Amino acid sequence: MSTNNYKHTAALAPLKIAALGNCKELGEKINQALISRRKAEPSGRDCPPFILTSDRQDNYLIDFDCVRFGTGEGKAVIRESIRGADLYIITDTVNHFETYEMFGKREKASPDSHFIDLKRVIMACGGHPRRISVIMPYLYEGRQHIRLLDESLDCAVALQELAAMGVETIITFDAHDNRVQNAIPNHGFDNFFTSYQFIQEILNTNPDIIIDEKHFAVVSPDEGGMKRAVYYAGLLGVDMGMFYRRLDYSVKVGEGHPVASVEFLGKNLSGKDVIILDDMIATGKTMLDAAREVRKQNARKIFLCATFSLFSNGIENLDAAYKEGLFDFLYTTNLCHCPAELFEKPYYHNVDLSNYISLIIDTLNHDTSVSGILDATGRIQELLDRRSRRHLDKSI
Repeated sequence: MSTNNYKHTAALAPLKIAALGNCKELGEKINQALISRRKAEPSGRDCPPFILTSDRQDNYLIDFDCVRFGTGEGKAVIRESIRGADLYIITDTVNHFETYEMFGKREKASPDSHFIDLKRVIMACGGHPRRISVIMPYLYEGRQHIRLLDESLDCAVALQELAAMGVETIITFDAHDNRVQNAIPNHGFDNFFTSYQFIQEILNTNPDIIIDEKHFAVVSPDEGGMKRAVYYAGLLGVDMGMFYRRLDYSVKVGEGHPVASVEFLGKNLSGKDVIILDDMIATGKTMLDAAREVRKQNARKIFLCATFSLFSNGIENLDAAYKEGLFDFLYTTNLCHCPAELFEKPYYHNVDLSNYISLIIDTLNHDTSVSGILDATGRIQELLDRRSRRHLDKSI
C-alpha cells in the first residue's frame, strides 16, 4: 500500500463537485462524506500550515443546471465561479428514470442524453477550472469496446471526445473491459474495483457463513466474467467455477446465435455458499440461469452480486426466481440508480460506495497516489483475518 498520505499534502486546488441530476442522491452522499472527513482532520496547532481553512467547507457541490427547451435541445448553466477549481463531474449514464419535456411530452433520458449533458457541463466551464475529472461509474458505451464486425467503437470515441475537451482523468468502476483506455493513452483512466465493499457487505449481513474451500465458492455466469471470479476466489482462498455457453452456429436469431447448452466447469457445489459474480444485471437471464444450475447442485446459499443494476426488463423475473428459490440474496451498488421498489424486497442489499468515492476524490484533490486505495487485496485480507479471530474467540 502506498505510504503517500494525502492528509499531509496540500490540495492541488479548491475542490468542487458537479453532480448531474441523474446521480444527485449519490452526489449528496459523497458531499457529506467529504465534509465529515475533512472536519475530522487535524486542526489548530496540529494542522500543517499549508492546509487552509478554506479547504474545509460546508458544501463542495456547485450550483448548476442542465435545462431543456421545448424542442428537446438543451444547455448547461453554471451559477458560481469555478475558476482555478479542481472540478469533479459525476454522472450516471444509465439512469433511465430521468425525464425531460419535448414537444409537450415527457421523454426518458437515454445514455446518449446523459453523455451530451456531461459534455454541456464541460463546455459551460469555459476552460476556467484548474483541472477537470469525470467520475462515470458505469462507463458510457462500455460494452461497445471491441470491433468484431463493421460496427462503431462508441466507448473509445467517447473517451477521446472527453480528452479533447480538456478532461484530465476519467474515473470508472468495474469497467467491462478496461483495455478501452488504450483509446486515450496520454490521459488518466482509473478503473476502481468494488470487491472490498461487496465482501464486507456479504460478511456483515451473513455472519454464519464460513469462508474456506470446503464451505464457499465463487462462480462466473459466463466466460466474460472469469477474470473477476478468479480474482475473488484467489482473495478468499476458495474454489472457482464458471459456466460455458455452447452456441448453435447453424441457427441465427437476430444478430446472434441461440444457446445450445450450458455447461458448468468446476468442482461440485453441494452444501456450499456460492457467490455468482457479474459486472451488471441487464435482463438478469444470464445470472438467473447460472443460479438455477447452481441450485441443482444443492448449494446452501446463493448470493447474486453485480456492480450495476440496469434491470432493462424490470425486476419481475427476479421476484419469480426468488419465489422459486433460485437465489437467497441480491447485492448491487448505488453507483447507478436502482428502482425504488427494489429496496422493499427481502432479498435485496444495496452496497454504498459513496464513502469510497469521497476517499478517491480527496486523495486525487491532494495530488497523491491512489495505488493504496486502488488495490483492495490488503484490506480484504485484514477483513477476513478480523473475522477469523472473532470466530476463534467465540469458539474458545
